[in-house]
Amino acid sequence: MFVEKRRYPRVSQVLPIKLSHTEYDIVTETKNISGNGIYCVIDKRIPSMTKLKIILLVPLKRNNKKVLKKINCQGVVVRQENKEDSTQYTYHTGIYFNEIKESDRKTILSYIDTFLKRVS
Repeated sequence: MFVEKRRYPRVSQVLPIKLSHTEYDIVTETKNISGNGIYCVIDKRIPSMTKLKIILLVPLKRNNKKVLKKINCQGVVVRQENKEDSTQYTYHTGIYFNEIKESDRKTILSYIDTFLKRVS
């Protein structure tokens, strides 16, 4: 029997993100997301425990209109795997949200919940 150990559910969804450090900015997209963090693929090696500023764009429906909610938070790299994709190396990167407003986390969880309701 499988027991989920994560605090928040995770869904495989592509969302645009920007990761910023004092020395670089990286624009990419999520591979999956939870209320605790994101998983993405980038072309740069970032050491574990590196702190990053994150801008995440989450699509929402408000008054029957689609809008993008911009979430600014901070995260820390918790894992990174180097993989070769065709001719270049990519880094599959897990980032934990270490500073996020609770209202922004609730926005992410509400977004995730829309996909979980479709499955059940």
